[in-house]
Amino acid sequence: MSTIEGSSAKAILYAFLANMGIAIAKFAAAIYTSSGSMLAEAIHSLADTCNQILLFIGLRGSSRPADSEHPLGYGKLSYFWSFIVALLLFSVGGVFSIYEGIHKLQSGELLTDAWVGLVVLGGSILLEIGSLLGALREIRMIRADKTLFEWLKTTRNAELVVVLGEDSAAIVGLIVAFAFVLLTSITGDASYDAIGSICIGVVLIVVAIFVALRIQSLLVGRSAEPDLQRLLEETIAADELIEEVLNTITMQFGPKVMLAAKIRMRNGIPIEQVVAGINSLERMIRERFPEIGWCFIEPDNQR
Repeated sequence: MSTIEGSSAKAILYAFLANMGIAIAKFAAAIYTSSGSMLAEAIHSLADTCNQILLFIGLRGSSRPADSEHPLGYGKLSYFWSFIVALLLFSVGGVFSIYEGIHKLQSGELLTDAWVGLVVLGGSILLEIGSLLGALREIRMIRADKTLFEWLKTTRNAELVVVLGEDSAAIVGLIVAFAFVLLTSITGDASYDAIGSICIGVVLIVVAIFVALRIQSLLVGRSAEPDLQRLLEETIAADELIEEVLNTITMQFGPKVMLAAKIRMRNGIPIEQVVAGINSLERMIRERFPEIGWCFIEPDNQR
């Protein structure tokens, strides 16, 4: 398993363990306290737990070797399952939370023993922070000298983007739930708890839309990261048999990248030497850049 795949798997595992424990505690507290905010958070954590399973399925599926039906492999499976996760975060998490909040506003059901919910929410915040720190640690291992914002703009790693989005949404949602349950406990007004559920739903929908937009471009087909493209062009241009790099195209397929390049060879080189030189260059590129899964270099005289 590559470093990037390993980082994704670890981040998914951190999130899965945290969300599973949190979901069980939240459901128990939601039943005991009759809190809409707590129930919304419980559904959110259950959805996140299922989402981690889907992300892991996508990650494992994307590493399947190419075959005659899929000559460029199954790398985009990770994007498909990441997009499904965004849809679940939107529907099961966001829409249900808003529905539950509206229902609570209409029923006006009071909380019982709100302190139980507050204790569970406080513990959940700590667990989610631990999961987020784990994801950030794995991201830091692969983003090199980029800032987190720069990495988010350029990364092609769908799983880590989803885990980061889920963990961030979870922490914001938990803080919102804690604040509104506390307000309900202090004031005795159940509408605060209902409003908290609606706010949680809005947060989840915003994060789901952000994640879906990031995954959309990968599903459609996106080039490799800019730094990798630059290094590939520099490597090809440095070959002593090549006069000019006419054009390069890269395409991200999960953890692997497809490279196609047109080059102009120096004049007077025998065809046998051209073929041998291109074959040698392709081997060198694959050795130097393990993320290159397919490499096609074509001699030409026009772009």
